[in-house]
Amino acid sequence: MEWFRKAAEQGNVEAQLQLASCYGTGEGVANKDHSEAVKWYRKAAEQGNAEGQCGLGSYYKIGLGVPKDDVLAYMWVNLAAVSGNEHARRFREELEKRMTGEQIAEAQRLARNWKPSVLSSEVIDGLIDDFLKRKGW
Repeated sequence: MEWFRKAAEQGNVEAQLQLASCYGTGEGVANKDHSEAVKWYRKAAEQGNAEGQCGLGSYYKIGLGVPKDDVLAYMWVNLAAVSGNEHARRFREELEKRMTGEQIAEAQRLARNWKPSVLSSEVIDGLIDDFLKRKGW
């Protein structure tokens, strides 16, 4: 666990996701800690990682480790869905059923204005692929 933590603290997304999962399930750590799980999902999500975004959205949906907030849940899940995460797309549809049009519009506005804190390799690869497609390469 010590090496995962060191890698996660240096910005390694895979290590951040592993720590988030461990704290969320209680496996490999002394105690289950949803606040710690949220912390590590947020770090991955803020780098543009779709799995981290979906994980963070699920915590906002349920209200574990963070206050329950469907708008923020939708924002994070929507970002993951736009990145192609199929689980996030289904999750987003589920959230839409319990939200008002006004809430969805606010969440979409937040998602449009969101920017990753650090460009992860996943985000950079997506930008390059998008550029090449536009150029017809």
